[in-house]
Amino acid sequence: MPRPILPLLLLAAFPVLSCDRQPAQPSGGTEESTLAPVSAEAESRYAPRFDPDHFVRVVDNRFFPLRPGARFVYFGEEDGEAEKNVIIVTDHRKNILGISAIVVLDQVFVHGELKEKTFDWYAQDRDGNVWYLGEDTRELEDGKVVSTEGSWEAGVDGAEAGIIMPAHPRVGQHYRQEFLRGEAEDEARVMARGLDINVPYGSFHGCIKTMEWTRLEPGVREVKFYCPEVGFVKARGIEGPFARLVLRNVF
Repeated sequence: MPRPILPLLLLAAFPVLSCDRQPAQPSGGTEESTLAPVSAEAESRYAPRFDPDHFVRVVDNRFFPLRPGARFVYFGEEDGEAEKNVIIVTDHRKNILGISAIVVLDQVFVHGELKEKTFDWYAQDRDGNVWYLGEDTRELEDGKVVSTEGSWEAGVDGAEAGIIMPAHPRVGQHYRQEFLRGEAEDEARVMARGLDINVPYGSFHGCIKTMEWTRLEPGVREVKFYCPEVGFVKARGIEGPFARLVLRNVF
């Protein structure tokens, strides 16, 4: 992530994270190799700095566009149960570390009952990297909140923002998506690009594939697929409990 043309990121101590402007590399195929965990030393030095003046109000990264008012509907399965996932890009904003973040509502329904409700906060810097600045998540049972585990906000209690989508994803690029020790430690790596992907919503070309994991859940990994101008279209578990999710509709 460190590079001279992006002064707000001073992560030289964590060189495996990169969001530079190097030319795109050819596809690396679909290899799903085992990755070494981040060292404690590298983790302790992870400390992104933000200059609010280097952020823009829109999120128009071609692999992660957030147009206020857009509604994405996904269907899938997790823990042996069918689920419906509805994601709405709201017109609300939240100020985090001086940055005006877009608020995205993510709802998970099982058998028609709302089981999880999360507000996610995203912002894009001038170079096109989309940052994940936190989430307010609530698990529900019979309409009542039973857990807020996993909630975090950049700058609060040691939580640090991460990259949810690089400006120019490169095969092999490894980046931290979020960090709050013991609560939110997701990481990702770009595994392939230039893919053709078919989902119920439609067919797409020039897509990328990422692999995501967290050491908070050893042995659990999933791959996700993002396509130009629509964003996230599909996910499936490759290690751990079976899970899948596909884009059914966009409004």
